[in-house]
Amino acid sequence: MLSKLKLQNLSKFKSHSGLHAIIANTGWLFADRILRMGASLVIGVWIARYLGVQQYGLFNYALAFVSLFSPIFTLGLDDVVVRHIIRKSSNKEEILGTTFWLKLLGGIVSVLVAIGSVLFLGERESLKILLVAILAITGIFRAADTIELWFQSQVQSKYTVIAKNIAFILNSLIKIALILTKAPLLAFAWVTLAEFVMSAIGLMIVYQVKGFSFWLWRWSSTVAKTLLKESLPLIFSGFAILIFMRIDQIMLGQMIGDKEVGIYSAAVRISEIWYFIPAAIVSSVAPSIYAAKEKSESVYYQRIGQLLRLLICISLAIALPMTFLSNTIIIVMFGSGYAEAGSILAVHIWTSLFVFMGLATSPWFIAEGLNHVSLGKTLSGAIFNIILNLLLIPKYAGFGAAIATIISQAIAAFLSNGFDKRTQKLFKIQVQSLLRFYKY
Repeated sequence: MLSKLKLQNLSKFKSHSGLHAIIANTGWLFADRILRMGASLVIGVWIARYLGVQQYGLFNYALAFVSLFSPIFTLGLDDVVVRHIIRKSSNKEEILGTTFWLKLLGGIVSVLVAIGSVLFLGERESLKILLVAILAITGIFRAADTIELWFQSQVQSKYTVIAKNIAFILNSLIKIALILTKAPLLAFAWVTLAEFVMSAIGLMIVYQVKGFSFWLWRWSSTVAKTLLKESLPLIFSGFAILIFMRIDQIMLGQMIGDKEVGIYSAAVRISEIWYFIPAAIVSSVAPSIYAAKEKSESVYYQRIGQLLRLLICISLAIALPMTFLSNTIIIVMFGSGYAEAGSILAVHIWTSLFVFMGLATSPWFIAEGLNHVSLGKTLSGAIFNIILNLLLIPKYAGFGAAIATIISQAIAAFLSNGFDKRTQKLFKIQVQSLLRFYKY
């Protein structure tokens, strides 16, 4: 049933121009994510077993804390920049150069804010502070991702996939060496930073090899103002999204302890590993949706509906079996020490339905110039998430955090669209997409 629906939705994309480029680009993105998913899962589980629940929880607390500030170094620019390059390819040097310097400045600021925040919150454990500092520095090297945006706009992601995966493979081998040599926790933070450094170098090499030169990039105050004006709502939206994704781990650490964070993180690792699927599909299909918006309103909405149905179908194909196999998966992979994560995974996996829906609708908000509306809905969901976590974590710990995540994601990505006149058309398409599934 699910496979039939997937095939039908995929077949509808075949009538559109640029299909081969989209499929090829998506294929490379999928290959990238599958390689990373497989290797990260195996090595991540190995690290979890090696560190133990307590230290694994501490490391994930630091990761979650740093990730809250990632919108400062990304500045919500990615989708906006891709759209501007597609529209004004002749101005690409200014767009890319301005984006790079904005991201670099954002990366520096994010480091200062992350370290300042952890100290402001009264943290006195030197190991935790040092973990946050090292992991925060990765944001500076993310400025090189500007190169990836260029190749994405040209539907040529294979080049960045190759560059980043070389760094990823080398980094994975180093992590294995750290485990075998019984390295301390801090070493895993340093090697995480090293991966971003290697990825930045790889992207610059690929850009040069393909005949481009980042030395031609130039700063433009006018372009900076234009990009930031459009991306500002996405910056705040990014903060809200990360509250969805990471505040539960931070609140668990503050309210319960690092051990509970370790158990919860094991469940979340399995649940969130599937999110590469909609990200890869949307990043490849989004340019065709933006192009359709300029040509035909009916084709534009048809493509959005097709994308929604496809991603809903995939999310259900993942969530249903995972619900029943969660306990077995956790014990086999992480060991009996993480057994409590099984019930958390069975609940948290259903977050994927609303995450997939949210990613599928993101091109619509950008194309319609309604980023500020998306921000409002995401912020409301984030507020609900914090409130629900405050209510549920003290009594139900990680299980309560999982419930809070599902409810808040449902509000932000789906239910809130039905109460806003500006998004009711999108809400109808979402409902139709869900009902379409039940017909099969």
